[in-house]
Amino acid sequence: MGGFQPPPVCYEVSEPSPAQFWQTENVLNSKLPMLAIQIAYTVLVSRIFFFLLKPLHQPRLISHISVGFLLSQHLLGRFPSVFNLLYPVHGILNVEVLCNIGVIYYSFLSGLDMNLDTILYVKKKAASIAVAGIIFPTVMAPVFYALHRKFYVGTGIYSLEDSTYNAYLLWTLVLTVTGFPVLAHTLSELKLLYTGLGKAALTAAMIGDTYSWILFTLLVPFSIIGQRAIYSVLSTMLFIVFCIIVLRPTVVRFIDRKTDKDEWDYDQLLFVVMGVFACSYITDILGTHGIVGAFVFGLILPHGRFADLVMSISDDFAGGFLAPLFFGGSGMRLGGLPMIFYQANWPLTLLVVLFLCVPKILSTLFATSFFGMRTRDGLALGLLQNTKGAMALIMLNIAWDRSIISPPTYCVIASGVLLMTVVVSPIIDIIYKPRKRFEQIKLRTIQKLRIDAELRVLACVHNTRHATGMIRIVESFNATRLSPIYVCALQLVELTERGAALFPAYMQKSSGQSGAQNLSRTQAELESITNTFAAFGQSYDAVRVETSNVVSDYATIHEDIYNSSKEKGTSLILLPFHKHLSSVGMLETTSIVYKDINQKVMQGAPCSVGIFVDRDLGSVSKKKLHILMIFVGGPDDREALAIAWRMTGHPGIKLSVVRILLFDDAAEIDTSFREEAKEILLAVMDRDKQKELDDEYISGFRLRAVPNEDSISYSEIDVHSGEDIPVVLRELEKIGCDLYIVGQGNCRNSHVFSNLLEWSDCSELGVIGDILASNYFGSRSSLLVVQQYGYGGMDFGKRHNHMATDNDGFGTPIV
Repeated sequence: MGGFQPPPVCYEVSEPSPAQFWQTENVLNSKLPMLAIQIAYTVLVSRIFFFLLKPLHQPRLISHISVGFLLSQHLLGRFPSVFNLLYPVHGILNVEVLCNIGVIYYSFLSGLDMNLDTILYVKKKAASIAVAGIIFPTVMAPVFYALHRKFYVGTGIYSLEDSTYNAYLLWTLVLTVTGFPVLAHTLSELKLLYTGLGKAALTAAMIGDTYSWILFTLLVPFSIIGQRAIYSVLSTMLFIVFCIIVLRPTVVRFIDRKTDKDEWDYDQLLFVVMGVFACSYITDILGTHGIVGAFVFGLILPHGRFADLVMSISDDFAGGFLAPLFFGGSGMRLGGLPMIFYQANWPLTLLVVLFLCVPKILSTLFATSFFGMRTRDGLALGLLQNTKGAMALIMLNIAWDRSIISPPTYCVIASGVLLMTVVVSPIIDIIYKPRKRFEQIKLRTIQKLRIDAELRVLACVHNTRHATGMIRIVESFNATRLSPIYVCALQLVELTERGAALFPAYMQKSSGQSGAQNLSRTQAELESITNTFAAFGQSYDAVRVETSNVVSDYATIHEDIYNSSKEKGTSLILLPFHKHLSSVGMLETTSIVYKDINQKVMQGAPCSVGIFVDRDLGSVSKKKLHILMIFVGGPDDREALAIAWRMTGHPGIKLSVVRILLFDDAAEIDTSFREEAKEILLAVMDRDKQKELDDEYISGFRLRAVPNEDSISYSEIDVHSGEDIPVVLRELEKIGCDLYIVGQGNCRNSHVFSNLLEWSDCSELGVIGDILASNYFGSRSSLLVVQQYGYGGMDFGKRHNHMATDNDGFGTPIV
């Protein structure tokens, strides 16, 4: 190809005659050991890079490419003995075969992830951002390529390609692509996936990814086979139409019938893999590319339970073994990156690499300005749309294999692609600081909420059983036209490695899904939860209900709950207890992970938190509900009383408030963590301040509520020692109630409660809550444990009921 002569790579291939076919060398002895070593090394180093880059929220794609760059001739190639041991020449061909299999199957999974029905109902804003993100790069890409050719100076194997038409086309395609799966994982890592910004970015990326596949199908053949590509494109389009119109209905009916009857096994799923390679082979013969056929085959298969089954079986193999090999190969080709700096105009070439990041940002800023979005949000959206993924690298590898672009051009455009992807997470994290943005917001508590203000509640659930109990609690708040209620029901789902699992609920719904067999387990659960809350919302004019799901790693899902709470402006987060009521009336552990989630939410929630221990409260008559509120003292108890007080407006609810007054040993201040006399004095001042606030709030309650309502009663009980507390609770249990409401117990500074808390099984419930929720206590009543926002989250690793104090001795609310 004129001045561009890529380094020759030759493979010695011996083709045995048909008579000697079964007399070839033993593959298990000659090929498999080397292939196993290569796979093991690539996967192991990829995992190491993944954990090293995880604090920077880098996608797994970057760790795969880093492995390949480490294996390049300019790095590992400096040690020939090691390089030849891992990647000898006779072993490269086997890796290349696996790489191609990996990219084909990756494309199939991408098609299986995507549901075109959702694209038909996207909003105008997201569609406009996606279209602008294609038009601007299409116009500016040829300009950047021309600048690259003008600035770059090289000779020999470092010279540029002679043919510019195909290279222009490739640069245009690469700059228009947005990596939808990579962007989804990036937003999830930054805890922005379920915010307004995240939803807009993900929707625009989904549309852009669809357009990228269309452009790839239409334009890549022209860069490969030239003018005759028109016949290839037409025949490929006919094949796609045949798959969608003729093949899809038959396949969907067959698969849905077997899925509905749970008749699938591993042997039958092999036919799916055969279909992938059959369609890939057809489009490859037609002159497009094998990945188009694989993608179309994934697109025509039914989504939901079947897709969930296929991905759960094969995604670990495809994403854990095949993907690192393919993307590692892309990294190896970046080994020629230093050649950019060998030529005289390398600063200008480096400037071109930086310019490649500009088109998507400008296009997004231009589009968002018409919708009145802030410049900061428009800039963030532009950066997010710059995220590249597998499609961009696949295009570059095709161009490399077909000698469409030279190594210098490959390194320049690939460097731009990696730069766009790498810088997104750190910059967005700096702009939005997702983990620190709650420190300066106003107090969000029920106690501070005006009686005529809308009560906004975030009800977190894991299943439909949780939803039923949460509805009973929310219903007790007595929504009226004067005091309406907004409920955001949030289904918490554990993250898998699949990108499709990250899609928000509104993107998962499909108008084309008509049968229950089309829904995955998560979708079916969300559908049931949605129907349950929707029925509740339709029963009351003053209740607004919204249902969505959050899919995240359980270790960090509490941050998604924080973001959702801030996004919705809620005053209360309701969490389900990690135990459920068994058939014999005992609380049994549902999942210990739920307990960890609840504790993490309580440590830094942006509003008040309530943990609901459901002992079948939903079965209690809606017309009658007896609530017993136990008040000891502290901000949590004041918040719990505020909730109980608000519930008294509901007809049929009877409220009994019992205040436990501490005397003698029970009133002793906890000084176990105080080391100086000044610290002890501060503890006394804390207690006096809290008692003053308690007396003031109780007085207001007794003055305004108790005399005016026959359904409200107030009483006091004296407690002189720690042994009296269980006795008092047992006496109260004899009175009977349907629901206990208690405070968690922060800021009590009581020696008795500190000692009892150390023996608690569920410290997130506090001392009284832990006793009432214990199976040994024998209560049959449900329980709501409340933590008020503004006095610091709970520290479950150390002390549980102490708050920070300032130099003046008073508690410092975190606002």
